[in-house]
Amino acid sequence: MTVSYTLKVADSRFGGFSKLLFRWKGSIYKLLYKEFIVFVVLYALLSVVYRRLLTEEQKRLYTKVAQYCNRSTDLIPMSFVLGFYVTLIVNRWWAQYTSIPLPDQLMCIISSNVHGKDERGRILRRTLIRYANLSAVLILRSVSTRVLKRFPTMDHVVEAGFMTQDERKKFESLHSDFNKYWVPCVWFTNLAAQARRDGRIRDDVALRLLMDELNAYRAKCSMLFHYDWISIPLVYTQVVTIAVYSFFAFCLIGRQFLEPLEPGQEGDLDMYVPLSTLLQFFFYAGWLKVAEQIINPFGEDDDDFETNKLIDRNLQVSLLSVDDMYQNLPPAAKDKYWNESTAQPPYTMATAAETLKPSFLGSTFDMRMCEDVEQSQPVEVSPSMPRIQTPLLGRFLAAASPAISIKNFGRGGRATPHLRRPRGDGAFPSPHPGRPEDPEAVDRIEEEETEDDESRGSEPPTPGGPLGGPRSPKASEMRRKELPLVLVKAPSSESIGAERPGGWEP
Repeated sequence: MTVSYTLKVADSRFGGFSKLLFRWKGSIYKLLYKEFIVFVVLYALLSVVYRRLLTEEQKRLYTKVAQYCNRSTDLIPMSFVLGFYVTLIVNRWWAQYTSIPLPDQLMCIISSNVHGKDERGRILRRTLIRYANLSAVLILRSVSTRVLKRFPTMDHVVEAGFMTQDERKKFESLHSDFNKYWVPCVWFTNLAAQARRDGRIRDDVALRLLMDELNAYRAKCSMLFHYDWISIPLVYTQVVTIAVYSFFAFCLIGRQFLEPLEPGQEGDLDMYVPLSTLLQFFFYAGWLKVAEQIINPFGEDDDDFETNKLIDRNLQVSLLSVDDMYQNLPPAAKDKYWNESTAQPPYTMATAAETLKPSFLGSTFDMRMCEDVEQSQPVEVSPSMPRIQTPLLGRFLAAASPAISIKNFGRGGRATPHLRRPRGDGAFPSPHPGRPEDPEAVDRIEEEETEDDESRGSEPPTPGGPLGGPRSPKASEMRRKELPLVLVKAPSSESIGAERPGGWEP
């Protein structure tokens, strides 16, 4: 029987898991005690032989061999090999449980779509759900030792009521070299098609829904068959088993308490009982025994699946739903909260404290905003709004990459951007004459122009400067490298005519 301790760990308390250490059924002690006794006996025999029967020269040789074996244990990746293997086994174990066919959804569809309160309708519903349960019994007989012991022959299946004598003859007359668990599913489809022709299933949508659910049910039966057929590759199981056994074979020799090789050399503390090695054996060998127990959960171990109980439950519940519960409804009436806008079920004294806890409305619901009233006022975003100051590193990066600035500015408007030269007074013309200019930008441009003028020195001027005056080639080169590009929208023809006398060129 499956060992369940869910109620024992419903609440986390002091020593909660410690109480589970004293259970025997389904425990690691029950799985491992025989191997543990064998390991302890072999270790004790080697210790007695080393201490009592070997000569001094033989002890020296054994000490060297033991040191070599102790170093060799570090070369076996026990945690990796065992961890990956057990993880694979546990995932496979749970997938096999979810593949066990349960008739709950199928019985609800049969009860709601196969009509008729007469004897014929009752026979149809009970036969359909019996075929589904028969298919599950046949596949579980193929994979579970418990079910096979319960139904060793087809006579036992007939006697249990899952199959009639006529159905058995029909079943045995179908010759196939493969498992015939799918035959009742085919009977199900033929009977459902006959019920549709007779009007017991009233439309094709209901028949399609019934067929889809049956296919899902049959797919789970097929998955159980394939899980039983396709095992984890044997080579992987052999690698893990050899790794564990060889590791503890080295430990038997290398973990002995040895005498020092030199007469005056200080040796290790002689504990006689290797506690750390015994714990290591308990962990690693126990890990392997866990994988051994759940690699096939359809056996008769303590934690294997209760397949016989599942068969009993499925048959009883499914027949009850399609027969006794067919159109057997309680009278529809107004519920207790008919005249209440908010339904509030009552609490007992044991759960009254839960009413004092506020409802969870979201992780940011209790977040306190800034106390400054100005920060919470709505504003309209406009190009004339002053920009937020960026960190110093961000300014250097932005200035070093004009292409990024061109890309970002180009997204701001639909008009084609143009580069503009400064006016005669040293300022850049604003694309929006009615809007104030950014003082910070103006100061930065003036500062750069001042540095540029200082860097010219006594070099001879050349014509063609931006202000109509002379400029040296070196200064022109430095200005092209240092002056940041400013992008604005192309002005209209009216603004060009109005601003051209001011001394700038487009």
